[in-house]
Amino acid sequence: MTAWTLQRRQFVAGAAALAAAALGGCDRAAPPLEGGFTGIDMARGHQLRDWLVRGTWPEPAVVRRAQVIIAGGGVAGLAAARALRLAGVQDFALLELEDMPGGNSRGTTVNGMTCPQGAHYLPVPGDDAREVQDLLEELGLRQRVAGRWQYDERHLCHSPQERLYFEGEWQDGLLPVQGVGEATLAQYRRFAQAVEAQTRAARFVMPALKLWTAQRPLAPSHLALDAVTFAAWLTKEGLDDAHLRWYLDYCCRDDYGAGADRVSAWAGIHYFASRHGFHAPGEAVDEARESVLTWPEGNGWITQRLAGPLRAGGQLRTATSVLRITEGRHGVEVDAFNHATNSVERWQAPRCIVALPVMMAARVVQNPPAFLAAAAQRLSWAPWLVANIHIDSALTDRPGAAPAWDNVLYADPTAGGLGYVNAGHQRLDTRATLAGPTVLTYYQALGDLANGRQQLATLPWQHWADAALATLAVPHPDLRQRATRVDITRYGHAMSIPTPGTQGFLSKIGLQRLSNKRKQLSNGEQSRWIPTPATARLAFAHSDWSGYSVFEEAFTRGHGAGLVAAG
Repeated sequence: MTAWTLQRRQFVAGAAALAAAALGGCDRAAPPLEGGFTGIDMARGHQLRDWLVRGTWPEPAVVRRAQVIIAGGGVAGLAAARALRLAGVQDFALLELEDMPGGNSRGTTVNGMTCPQGAHYLPVPGDDAREVQDLLEELGLRQRVAGRWQYDERHLCHSPQERLYFEGEWQDGLLPVQGVGEATLAQYRRFAQAVEAQTRAARFVMPALKLWTAQRPLAPSHLALDAVTFAAWLTKEGLDDAHLRWYLDYCCRDDYGAGADRVSAWAGIHYFASRHGFHAPGEAVDEARESVLTWPEGNGWITQRLAGPLRAGGQLRTATSVLRITEGRHGVEVDAFNHATNSVERWQAPRCIVALPVMMAARVVQNPPAFLAAAAQRLSWAPWLVANIHIDSALTDRPGAAPAWDNVLYADPTAGGLGYVNAGHQRLDTRATLAGPTVLTYYQALGDLANGRQQLATLPWQHWADAALATLAVPHPDLRQRATRVDITRYGHAMSIPTPGTQGFLSKIGLQRLSNKRKQLSNGEQSRWIPTPATARLAFAHSDWSGYSVFEEAFTRGHGAGLVAAG
């Protein structure tokens, strides 16, 4: 830990104690609560669904042409656009349903304060994620100093990074430790040994697609893990401690949208083994490897910088719903509804990158290839909710660890609750973070609820706001007195869930027709080989093709599809 980090941690702890003492007796009335649904236009999405079910929509009012069409403006679509530009292709159009690109990595503002609407951090990438490393270097976040790579500390998560509300107090870190007993600590050590043993048996990488090539068969140990749920595997291994199981279930919901009894054992192990392993309390930790990059608006900081050149170049077309993609002998035809002009546009191009969720791709691609139809049948998706809570001043805090960036509640009473991040944590002025207004971004994964998607579509925003406020009032009893606004973002199909067995994550990989192409980029670099699901004129790119939703997978797949489309 650097001296600056230690000094900041000590200052935060002292200032937090003073703020809590000053505010503990506050008994002011709760202000009127404003809010509503934001971010995702569910009505627009339902209109698209209805048109696709009927198979009819207005006739095209205009025909446009480009060299490449990108359908979908999430991380994969934005990465594909960047790859096209690096390959010297400027004549392309990116069509995005929402008013802002970024997919699950959008950011927003609430009462003038930036905050995330989805993904809120990016782990420092390892050497397997070379494409992501290149992006970070391009954005000025990473540079070589004296022969070593260094990251700009302003963009690394400030200390303290995370804490857990456990047994009525806050503790450092998210693994329950204080007062848990030797039996629990022994199971933590056993799980760490199990992760290490699986890593020795077969390599785990991030992004995982780097191991899934036609020349390299899947490891038997990986296939065995893919055949069972993570919960079943833990039980078989005798790892039944309630605190360990809570933590691992939280990790699954956090990354995959559903708990350990739905996620495959491969995915549960991959969560740790592909990055920095699992460390039992007392074990040495490589802080550099476990660092994360974050911003007040979350990963929206990255996606807006990817979108910037597209806005300037006129290639970005937002508020545009893709209705139909037809692959012919001489090109691709795309019908899309422009919500700004209330008319259908027909796009014609030699190639198209389908950067849509697999379920949507299977609906809009006419005569979908077998690998696409099969993947759409095998995958399931988790609904997700994000509540951005604006508070006008610092909250009263319970005893224990100082306020952190990531704050999680043990046994969160809200179904699928994952805690909150503080959008003000990255401010350089720590005093403003503790005393001034900020936005708390609360996350809720609904993949384990049988009717979670229906609830998202039908329940009013106040229902979700009240649930989040009631949950966070346990560690912060004056939250309702300080909350002024709650904006709710709904993701009906936020992420694919890596489920096990014959319907599983790894078992679908062999269904993909992979394209293997290299391209000389404008920066003089020879592009690295990335397996990309593709047909003659369509290249598919989305995190769904990896079976789970993280930035590294989406970006790398988009990058590869862009190189394929560039020819």
